[in-house]
Amino acid sequence: MDTVFLRRLYVLLYMELASRRIVWFGVTANPDSAWVTQQSRNLVWRLEGSPIRFLIHDHDAKFAGPSDAVLRAEGILVIKTPIAVPKANAYMERQIGSGRRECLDWILILGRRHLERVMVEWIEHYNAARPHRGLDLRTPVARSDPLVAARAVRCRSRLGGLLREYSSVPTAVAA
Repeated sequence: MDTVFLRRLYVLLYMELASRRIVWFGVTANPDSAWVTQQSRNLVWRLEGSPIRFLIHDHDAKFAGPSDAVLRAEGILVIKTPIAVPKANAYMERQIGSGRRECLDWILILGRRHLERVMVEWIEHYNAARPHRGLDLRTPVARSDPLVAARAVRCRSRLGGLLREYSSVPTAVAA
């Protein structure tokens, strides 16, 4: 992602394949092996107690060595995608495209902290409010208010109206 000051920032995402839920992200201007290793530690800490069987990533040298060692130490099988085969990690490729088309291409990013705030909003929207065709139009994180057609609908605007979330308005209980 390029900022308005022509500085390049990089975003690292971790996604749970079964639910399409984004579980962790990091933003940096210098994505080196030490930074990726720290993000792996953050992921393991964040998901402590959750059964993680494997992690899929590409052949970038930043992932090799210490980052993979952190994951293997937790009993996570590290699988590398074949070289030059984007369909091997299609779910993440789709998420990256959706994030760009629906959010990042419409916002001028000022810096790392600004991009982090935008990503937090986008990920909340992506996980809890955005329906996914691959999930039969459900969200990765189950909604607590199942939609009923007879109810009124409330619209919540995020990122200055770029993202819109709709939910049903609770009906008043007669006394």
